[in-house]
Amino acid sequence: MAIDRTPVLKRCRALGLDPVYMGLDKKSNRSTARANKKMSEYGLQLREKQKAKFIYGVLEKPFRNNFAKAQKMKNGTTGENLMILLELRLDNVIFRLGYGRTRKEARQIVDHKHVRVNGKTINIPSYQVKAGDVIEIAEKYKSAQRYKDILEVTDGRLVPAWLEANHENLSGVVKEIPTRDQIDVPVDEMLIVELYSK
Repeated sequence: MAIDRTPVLKRCRALGLDPVYMGLDKKSNRSTARANKKMSEYGLQLREKQKAKFIYGVLEKPFRNNFAKAQKMKNGTTGENLMILLELRLDNVIFRLGYGRTRKEARQIVDHKHVRVNGKTINIPSYQVKAGDVIEIAEKYKSAQRYKDILEVTDGRLVPAWLEANHENLSGVVKEIPTRDQIDVPVDEMLIVELYSK
């Protein structure tokens, strides 16, 4: 499996991203030397795509597959549908519920079979959750020190309105499919659509 081992803060700096979106509360003091260099239209489009891929931890091929799926969806624009599909990934939902400090950690939690969706163990980070799905940490891991530590860190994090978290029980419910307004990711998806439609 391909893994992106780029230091997160370095990548955030290159993409002009605030590390908060990655679940980190660190700040990078260095600024990029290229900050005032003018970017071409293609450069801007590429950067938005790289930003989305980096935030959600998706490689090129699955990202392209999501884009193709978003194009086929009947309602909504392709760009908005793409962001919704990325947001509904199981690893992202675990992160949003506050059961992972970062999306990478949430992905590992899913990989290690700690997560159950509607009572079934799912270990596919890209699994698409649906409205009404009940997501919980498996019973035998609920008392693990790991989750106590995670909740200490993520306790102040806001759970999006389309999710409902029960931190006592380490579970959550997908109340509805999110709209683009409910996704607080600083990505201009229209530029991604333009890039792929060339």
